[in-house]
Amino acid sequence: MLEERNVENTIENDVQHVFIIGAKSIGQYGGYETFVDRLLNEHEGKRNIQYHVACKANGDGCMVETKLSDIEVLKKNSDGIVTEFKYKGAHVFKIKCPSIGPAVAIYYDRAALKYSINYCIENDIQNPVFYVLTCRIGLFINGLQKKIKKIGGKYYLNPDGHEWKRAKWSPIVRKYWKWSEKKMVNCADLVVCDSVNIERYIQEEYHIENTTFIAYGAEIVHSVLADDSPIFREWLEKNKLEIGNYYLVVGRFVPENNYETMLREFMKSKTNRDFVLVTNVNDKFLSELENSIHWKQDSRIKFAGTVYDKELLKKIRECAYGYFHGHEVGGTNPSLLESLATTKLNLLYDVGFNREVAEDSALYWNKEPGNLASLIESADALATEQINEMGNRAKKRITDCYSWEIIGLKYENIFNHVPGNEDLL
Repeated sequence: MLEERNVENTIENDVQHVFIIGAKSIGQYGGYETFVDRLLNEHEGKRNIQYHVACKANGDGCMVETKLSDIEVLKKNSDGIVTEFKYKGAHVFKIKCPSIGPAVAIYYDRAALKYSINYCIENDIQNPVFYVLTCRIGLFINGLQKKIKKIGGKYYLNPDGHEWKRAKWSPIVRKYWKWSEKKMVNCADLVVCDSVNIERYIQEEYHIENTTFIAYGAEIVHSVLADDSPIFREWLEKNKLEIGNYYLVVGRFVPENNYETMLREFMKSKTNRDFVLVTNVNDKFLSELENSIHWKQDSRIKFAGTVYDKELLKKIRECAYGYFHGHEVGGTNPSLLESLATTKLNLLYDVGFNREVAEDSALYWNKEPGNLASLIESADALATEQINEMGNRAKKRITDCYSWEIIGLKYENIFNHVPGNEDLL
């Protein structure tokens, strides 16, 4: 039951207030969206920290609060639409955005940060922390930082990965991303990097020392679905797959994730197993892909579309023979952590980000012709004991370094400036 109450009565001033800017919504499939949800979950009930989270009110990936449980409405507009609500102890506010194409992301971050600063002024919030996720608003950060300093606040930044390297952007957009990154990094009171490699890059590229490393998190919890669950069996039958007899990849079909390399190499391999791709592709794209690599000639390749049921997706991961991970741009990638937590055998593109996370718990491939094809055949020949050992090492990596409990403690320390806990950073 949604209950409306006054927002001013829900926020206490004797705690550290933290404003999170950059996620489109909470808990709706994206990396930042999942991160925010899990962070709120770890800190729910904490007396020393109060979160305020910006979300999009409209457009792609916007916040639909009815998809969340235990919502408490704080404010509605004149049309009766919820504009602010409470979730897991956090004050969540929605920012309405214009339809201006890709530039809406810049508009959204700037508007959300301006709203947050004004909210602090109106509610007499002392020494707030503004945590901005990724580097989109370099054009405006100087002015916004001055306003933050004027109210005694601090500006923290998570630069994400090398967004300026992504092939989907035009050359001029890539130049803006790089310039914006420089502006936002140099203005930040603290740069929080989710990868050791990213932290090293930030320090060397911009000659700064005010950085810390806090990774993304994951959890080791089995899917609630059984092998004979109707929804899982239906998915297997639809895609003509068998438990333990398919390789899997999950994620966006973009150039820097090396899907075409994986497809070409899989087609070269002599494996009898299938390759199922859980990704967002349309008929036009599949037709173009067919023209370039002729994947339809290989009956082992199955494009399965997207899977939004989290328990089903976890079950699909658990029952794969092996998982391919081709990401080469970014820091600690959420889909890699999820695969290490669920799939025993992982075949990763050999780049620093991926080795940093998986270490000796995975197998590695490169773009040399025949390299991945050969690795697939070697993976097919592994004994069950070897695969189980790989899976155990992967789960130990998650438990020791990437559990949400550890990540939550580290964030609590930086937000509350806890002295003496440097070992947790």
